[in-house]
Amino acid sequence: MELNTKFWGYRRSDGTVGVRNHVLILPTIVCATQSAMRITELVQGTVSFVHQHGCAQVGVDYDQTFRTYVGIGCNPNVYGVVVLGLGCETHQGRSVADAIAKRTGKPVELVSIQDNGGTLMTIARGAQVAARMVQDASMQRREECDISELIVATECGGSDACSGLSANPAVGVVSDMIVDGGGTAILAETSEIIGAEHLLADRAVDDKVAKRVYEVIEAMEQKAIFMGVDIRTGNPTPGNIKGGLSSLEEKSLGAAAKAGSRPLQELINYAENPTKKGLVWMDTPGQDIEQLTGMVAGGAQVVLFTSGRGTPTGSPIAPVIKIATNTRMFENMSDNMDMNAGTIIEGKESVQDVGQRIYDEVLQVATGKWTKAEILKQYDFGINRIGPTF
Repeated sequence: MELNTKFWGYRRSDGTVGVRNHVLILPTIVCATQSAMRITELVQGTVSFVHQHGCAQVGVDYDQTFRTYVGIGCNPNVYGVVVLGLGCETHQGRSVADAIAKRTGKPVELVSIQDNGGTLMTIARGAQVAARMVQDASMQRREECDISELIVATECGGSDACSGLSANPAVGVVSDMIVDGGGTAILAETSEIIGAEHLLADRAVDDKVAKRVYEVIEAMEQKAIFMGVDIRTGNPTPGNIKGGLSSLEEKSLGAAAKAGSRPLQELINYAENPTKKGLVWMDTPGQDIEQLTGMVAGGAQVVLFTSGRGTPTGSPIAPVIKIATNTRMFENMSDNMDMNAGTIIEGKESVQDVGQRIYDEVLQVATGKWTKAEILKQYDFGINRIGPTF
């Protein structure tokens, strides 16, 4: 049977394809987040998020936060952006708005709390701008698109002893299918690849990429050493251990299974866009929400999230398909989990069978099917922090 490679998405002016059609209220400073959330309560079709960043950051830490803001606004799932700033913050709203508009050509408007005379008038002004954008967005129509235009992010959270045997290898099958179809699959969680890095380095397309693999692993371990701690005191987590994982290395072997078997094309920094098609590794921490945010800021339109312990995690921008590694948890957390890979453990399906099911689900979700996290408005967001606040 011929493999289906088509879905229905929103074609953007910059040539990218969205699977959702959000109007994003993007707060560039922590003290604008509550006003942003009030706007989303008033205007249907808008999304936003709460965070603690945007001021008193310098150097590479400033750059990374700025890159994340811009990347989130540029994600193809976003039709237009209302950038909501305070006015005196380090990450100036005008700079963020201009960068998004320049890169994508999508509708972007800036609203400032200080310029609009305070919270109430800012909410009113932001709601007016957002309502107009939502109405324009509602006129957009989906068109047939190819799997080659998708960037699919992969991650695991709350892993257990089944993760490396069921859901993660099944996601690896999907990763290969996406790559073979001309699309892009992102692997992340650098701290949870420690001990399995050689497997990915061996698949690097060239020596430069292989060298980079070892460099990012070394850098991650050095961060822990600099703090005077053993990274293995936090990884695996208590939940991982209770779920049957014995060590970080065992957890890493399971996590790396999500990368399938295709060549590693490049290794990019946090919240950067892939420059190549195929399998890409993004250098992120293992913390679920921070890595999720980084991959979505890097352009991922759909996320595959495996879990053995269960999680409600979602994103304000990208649909997150959550895949249970075991049937017991899938049934216990049916409000949150979208798919069950525990059938592999039970001998009812093969890894390839479940991989095909997940692949089919990706196409359905990309065409408009809502995930559990979207239905529950689970809008998690967190930017990885590099340096201290000054």
